[in-house]
Parts: sequence; C-alpha cells; structure tokens
Amino acid sequence: MSSSILLLTPPFTQLNTPYPATAYIKGYLNTIQVRSVQADLGINVILKMFSKAGLSKVFDTILSLDLGKFSKNSKRIIRLRHEYLATIDPVISFLQFTNPTLAYNICDEEFLPQASRFEQLEDLEWAFGTLGLQDKARHLATLYLEDLSDLIQECLDPNFGFSRYAERLGRSAVHFDPIEEALLQEPSFTDLFLFEALDELFAHKIPDLVCFSVPFPGNLYAALRAGKYIKENHSHVKIAMGGGYPNTELRSLKEPRIFKYLDFITLDDGERPLSCLLEYLQGKRTLSGLKRTFVYEDGEVKYINTSKEVDISFSKTGTPDYTGLHLKKYLSVIEMANPMHRLWSDGRWNKLTMAHGCYWKKCTFCDISLDYIKNYEPINASIICDRIEELISQTGETGFHFVDEAAPPALMRELAIEILKRNLKISWWTNIRFEERFTLDLCRLLKASGCIAVSGGLEVASDRLLTLMQKGVTVAQVARVAHNFTNSGIMVHAYLMYGFPTQTAQETIDSLEMVRQLFMNNVLQSGFWHLFAMTSHAPIGMQPEAYDVVRIGPEKGLFADNDLAHEDPKGTTHEKFSDGLKKALFNFMHGLGYDFPLQEWFGFRVPKTTVHKNFIWRSIQQETSLTIRPSSKLIWLSTIPEMEKYYTHRKGKQKERWKLIFTSKSQVRELDIEKEIGEKIIIMLEKCIPLPEKKEMVLSEFQKFYESLGLDDFGAFLESELWEVLQEEGLVLV
Repeated sequence: MSSSILLLTPPFTQLNTPYPATAYIKGYLNTIQVRSVQADLGINVILKMFSKAGLSKVFDTILSLDLGKFSKNSKRIIRLRHEYLATIDPVISFLQFTNPTLAYNICDEEFLPQASRFEQLEDLEWAFGTLGLQDKARHLATLYLEDLSDLIQECLDPNFGFSRYAERLGRSAVHFDPIEEALLQEPSFTDLFLFEALDELFAHKIPDLVCFSVPFPGNLYAALRAGKYIKENHSHVKIAMGGGYPNTELRSLKEPRIFKYLDFITLDDGERPLSCLLEYLQGKRTLSGLKRTFVYEDGEVKYINTSKEVDISFSKTGTPDYTGLHLKKYLSVIEMANPMHRLWSDGRWNKLTMAHGCYWKKCTFCDISLDYIKNYEPINASIICDRIEELISQTGETGFHFVDEAAPPALMRELAIEILKRNLKISWWTNIRFEERFTLDLCRLLKASGCIAVSGGLEVASDRLLTLMQKGVTVAQVARVAHNFTNSGIMVHAYLMYGFPTQTAQETIDSLEMVRQLFMNNVLQSGFWHLFAMTSHAPIGMQPEAYDVVRIGPEKGLFADNDLAHEDPKGTTHEKFSDGLKKALFNFMHGLGYDFPLQEWFGFRVPKTTVHKNFIWRSIQQETSLTIRPSSKLIWLSTIPEMEKYYTHRKGKQKERWKLIFTSKSQVRELDIEKEIGEKIIIMLEKCIPLPEKKEMVLSEFQKFYESLGLDDFGAFLESELWEVLQEEGLVLV
C-alpha cells in the first residue's frame, strides 16, 4: 500500500515566503512517484489570527481578563479595537499585493490606529529616506501588525512572535523538563489557532505519516504541541521530525520523553532516511533497516543507521515543489532599514541550492563537522537552470534566493552564462566567500544574469583573527572583492562578528574602524553584528583549548547539545561593546557619523584605533594580480555595435569616416574606427554572444580568430584603447 504523507512547517519562520524544506522533500518524493501534501502552519495560523474573526477572539479574550494589569500601550490598543477590526482585513490583503490602492489610505495618518511602534517613525524617517508610496504604506502596515503582536505577547501569549514561537524553550535545551512542562500546561491562545489549522488539514484527508521540518529553535515547541494534538486525536498517525534543529541540536539524543509527541527523528539530508522510513511503514523493511533515525524501542532511545543505501545524489533530488503552499497568501512586510534584511522580509523568493555543503569548510567557528556543510556536492548549471524554469512555471515568481553555505565562484560563472543563454529574466541573491576570483568582470557577468545582492562573512575585520578563524581572506581582499560587486551594481552585505576568542578591546575598535571605512568608501551597503557563539560541532567547540577559550557549560543532558557557554581569559569583555557597535553600524549604513570619533558610540572609554585612516581606500586602489588564462571565457553582455558612415569637411574636401556605435540600455557611445577593423570587431563580438547550444569562446580561441582576420599583434590589442572600450561596453573575461 502507499502511504499518505503530510509535510508540515510548524510556526513560525517568515511572513513573506515559505521556508523551503518541505518543498525540497516534496520535490524528491515526486521523483520516486510518492504523492504528498504540504502546508506551512505558520502562515496559516498568522492569517487566522490576523483577520477580523481572529482579532475578535483576541479582543474578546482580553476583555474577559483583568485589564488593570496591562500597560498603557495595550490599553490604548484595546480602546481602539473597533478601528483594528475595521482595518485588519484590508491591511492583510494589501500586504498580499491584492489591494494596492489602499496605500493611499494607509499613508494618511488618520486611517491606521497607532500604538507604540509608530513612535519610531520620526527616528526612521531619515533612515528610510523618501519612500515610495507603496513601500511607505507597507512599512506603516508592518508597524500596525507589530503593535498587535505586542498586544498578544503581553496579554495572551508571551511566547508569540512573527518569526519564532516559544524560542526560549528550544534554545540551548540541554534538558527536556522546561519543554515538557510547557506541553503539559493548557494550550496557549496561539495553540488554539494551531489546532484549528491542523483540523482543517485533517478534515480533507487523515495522513498515515506527518513529517515536521523544524529548522530553528523557534519551531520546536509548536511541532511538539502539534504532535501531541495529533496523537490525542488521531493515535494511528505516525509522526517524524527532521530539519535544521535536530540536525544541529539532537545528534546525541537520549531523552525518551520526546517520543510521546512523535515517533521518529531523522538527521541530515532527509531524502534517503524518509524513503527508508516509508518502506518500513509499508512493511517492506525492518526497523533495523532505517537510516540516520532515532526511535524509542524497548524502553530506550535508539539511533538506527544500518541501511546500506547511500544518500540520494544532490543532482537527483528533484526540483522543489511548492504546490499547496498558497504563495499569494504570504505577507510582504518592511520591518527595518537594513537593506539585506529587507530581502528576507519583502517579496517572495523561490529557494534553490547551487551546491550541497560548503566548498571551503575550514572556518573554525562553523559547524563544519556536520553533513550539510562537510559533504560538498555541486550540480551543473544546466540542471540548476532547468529547476529555475520549472519553479517559474510552477510559482509564477522570478525571484530566487540561492541558500548555499557559500556559492562557488566557478559554478556561479557557469550559472550566469546559462541564464543568459536561455534569456531568463530573473532576480537572484546568495551567500559567498569574499574570494579574489570575484573579479570585476565576473561580478559584471553575475549582474547581467540578474544577481542583485550577495552576503558574505567579513566576521572580525582583523587579519590576525581572520587567520585564526581560517577564513582564507584578508580585510584588504574583502574590500577589493566587495568593491567589485558594488561597482557592478550588486549590493553587498557583510556578516560581522565580535567576541571571537582572544579578541582584544583594541581589535574590536580597529574592526569597527575598518567597517566605518568600508561604508564610507561605498564598499559595503549593509551589515549586521553577531556576538560569537561557540557550538559543539565547530572546531573551536570540539577543541576549545587550541583557541585559548574555556568551555564552562552547559552540563551534558539527555536532550539538545549545540550551544556552549565559554570564557575568554585572553580577550576583553565582549558583551559591553554590543550597543555601541550596533549603533555605529546603523548610522554608517545610512551615511551618517563617518566623521565622529569612534568613542562617540560608546558610554565607556575605548582605545583609539590603530588603523590608518585611508586603509580601505588604499586597498581598493590596489590592482589584483590575476593571471589571464587562455581558458578564460569571453562573453559579450550588450547589444552588438553597429558601423555608421559619416563625412568630415576640411578645406572644401569631403572625407568618408566610420564610427562604431555602442547602444546600451541607458546610453549611446560612439568610437571612430577604421571600417575594416570595425567590421572585424563586430564579427568577433558576435562570436562572444551567449546562445543556446553554443560553446563559449575562450581567450586562446579568440586570439586565433583575431589573428585569422589579419589584425595586428594580439598582445598590443589587449593593451589598446579599443580593448578598454570593448570591456567598458560589455565584453567580460571570466
């Protein structure tokens, strides 16, 4: 018999686009002809709560409580409840892009009821600049929803949040006691909406197997609460859990009580473990034939990994399938001024992966011992583009977020060329390492293919610490690479870290000075500071003594094992720098405070920076000495230029002249040239146009063709003004 499978993402991840894990698994199940249904419980619950009917329940429940214990802000919202009930449905439809004309009303200050979130408007006016009508309205609508979220948190459910739910229970949960204590309490206000969403799914068809993908700590409680509800109402249904949370936190699981709420927990790539599990449930294999799966048997937790089948090749896992996720129902919000964070919350993005794992896998703070990072497997650009086209046909969306650990430059090059060959008009962004292989030409190629942004880890902007991290980059190198992206029109976001073991106060301030200069020189457009966290699966966590850091906890428990408490005897007190670093970065991102002394951002004495005031400017002026390889590909990115005849008149004589006319999307450029040379240049450029079924011309072939046309010395050509003009107008060497 075939199993009925329901794939679920528990609340909450993102409002604007579904988390892709269930779509990935559904895509794989399609390849083995196994039917499945999927749903995002997060958006389902949000849309139930934030509707006129849902808000009526919110206010009715609150009005039955003791209102005297609530804050002034909550009381204000309660008094304005009729205004909220009248506006909630139109605002939700506006954020779903189905009611765009409401922007005029929302931007009128008399339309939306306002509480404390709107107090930040004056501070943010300069940060956002002059927003367009639609963007401004979406930001105001976002503040409106956040006001309601604050009300729910204070009055009904302190664990509620738009992108996480009861996160504190799942984070660093060495012991299961707090989680079970919460599960044994009466269902929360949010839980009731979760049950309602589950009932609707089960009313259509009761599945044999429910698979929860739990990516983050903020999804764990909801998954277990849903599992408990399913067990109580449909005891025959089997429940499995996989995803990022168990992959990182539950690798040494010994806690039996979690199996009261589910039956199986799988680790790492889910395709093979799930197919083995399906065969077990269908009686086609024994329990001992499972792969990377925790079960509870004979009174103990057992980890079964005896299946002899290898994992499914990344090239054969299929195209993610978003069927059932109702993409038009997601909410596109504008939460904050950070431009990269806006990409996370605004718009709908099809999620794809260029390569499984990380090709670098050396960073000492990263969980490089885990399968999803250490097992690197790229696929070819043709397969990626096939998946892109399938997803565009399936979803109607042309935005893509490649969720790689670090996208490989060589594969990005091939993908960009394939996108151009197929004439696909898409927008895409991804995560990278700041490698010097990202030349200006490669960045221009990526831009032409639709790349709009990249993010990468600068971490601590200190060469000593970058070496200790084994990042394989220097600050100067990051500056040059980021400059190449920026000059190509691609936004650059930097992940910044403070608190790395042995980092001194001087290094923290010097790192901030580097960041100041990176923004001042328009090398970066976005950034975010993270406090270093030590994990049990990273080299630092596995050998803390090798990095002069001391692990101080937590004690070993039966449940989660990931986040580690530590002391840094040789470093500074890192936490005290947090507010100043974030305040400075916020200003730098908006072109402010460059001329302030760094002391301005801190409420305590900090050392003066030792970084030269022009360090970054000097770095980006340095030419990167990359060897031009004969195998480098030549790609023409613009329209083919045309020859045009014109005449000059001098001393009564008319002379025929020729010019090469380059017409780009935004301008026209003319270059005087000899007719024969111009015509041959056009022939050469036509050879460099990326076309389907056509192999790209490499430099060695280009040289032979150049010489076959009887043109001058090729080396001199590469040093000529004509070559420089061709590069400026659309010829890239990658």
